[in-house]
Amino acid sequence: MGVVIPVEEPRHDGGSELEALSALVASDLSLVNSLILSRTGSDVQMIPEVANHLIESGGKRLRPLLTLAAAKLARYPGDGHIRLAAAVEFMHTATLLHDDVVDESEMRRGKASARMVWGNQASVLVGDFLLGQAFRMMVEVGSLPGLDILSTAATVIAEGEVMQLAAAKNIATTEDEYLAVISAKTAALFAAACEVGPALMGATEEQDAARSYGANLGIAFQLVDDALDYGGREAKLGKKVGDDFREGKITLPVIFAVRRGSPGEREFWKRTLEQGHADDSALETAIELLQRHGAIEETLARARHYGATACEALDVFPDSQAKRALLDVIDFVTARAH
Repeated sequence: MGVVIPVEEPRHDGGSELEALSALVASDLSLVNSLILSRTGSDVQMIPEVANHLIESGGKRLRPLLTLAAAKLARYPGDGHIRLAAAVEFMHTATLLHDDVVDESEMRRGKASARMVWGNQASVLVGDFLLGQAFRMMVEVGSLPGLDILSTAATVIAEGEVMQLAAAKNIATTEDEYLAVISAKTAALFAAACEVGPALMGATEEQDAARSYGANLGIAFQLVDDALDYGGREAKLGKKVGDDFREGKITLPVIFAVRRGSPGEREFWKRTLEQGHADDSALETAIELLQRHGAIEETLARARHYGATACEALDVFPDSQAKRALLDVIDFVTARAH
C-alpha cells in the first residue's frame, strides 16, 4: 500500500461528538431501528440478507440522527419523524448499494461490499427495494411537504450521480463543477434529513435554517472524505486508502493539485486518472504531489469553512440541548478520522 499521511486528528475519540446527539434521541432512535428491521423483511430471502449486510455493518446512523434531532429542535410533538428518519436511512443505504456498483467498490465499512458477495444485480435491485420502502413510509406519515422534500432529494441525488459520471476521469473539472456534484450527490440528503422535521411543523424560517445547516454540513462531510481518501488510515476509513484515485474520481484535493502543478505534473494526473494507470506506486506519487501543493490541508480548510456556515445557520434557533448536539455534529464531521 502507498504512503499514508496523517490528516487532522479528532480532539476526542472520534465518536464522542455524537454522544450528546445519540443520548438526546436515544428512545426515538430505538424506534427507528426497530422500524428499519421490520421494513427490511421480505419473503424473498436475498432482500433482507443484502440489506442487513450494509445496514448492520457499523454505520453511525448520522442522517436519521439528524432527522430526529432537527424535529426535536423544531419542537415537533408527533411521531411522524420516526418513519421519516427510517426513510432517510433507507435512501442512504440504497445510494450506497448503487454507488458500489457504479464505482466497482470492493469494500464498504471495512468489509466486502454487497456487490462482492451477491453480485451487481442483487445490489441494484435491493437498493430499489429500499427506495420503495422509503417512499411507503413517507406516504404513511401523510405529510406532503415531507414527501416533497425527500422525493426531491432522491431526484437530486440521482442527478448528482450522473454529474459525477460526466466529470469522472476529466482533470479539467473545476472547483465549481465539483462542488455542484457533491451538493447534489451528498449534501442533498443531509439537507433533506434536517429539513423534514421542521417541515412537519410548517415552520418556514426554521425549515430553511435547518436545510442550510444540513446542506453545508453535507458538503463539509464530503470534503473531509475527499481528504481522508489520500490522507486517512485504512482501518478507520472502512475502505482502501486511494480508492478515489484508483477509480479515476476527480475530487477537490486533485483539483487543487492540478491547478497548482507544473505541466509535467498535469501529465501525471492525466496518465493516472484519465488513462487509468493508477497503481500503488502512482498513488504514492499522487500523495506526494498533494502534500507539495497543500491540497489536503486546503480541502480540510474548505470543510471547516462549510462547517462554520452550518453553525451560523442554527442562529435562528434558541439555545437548547438539540441545538448544542447539532453544533457538536459539525465538530465530529470536520475533525473525524474514520
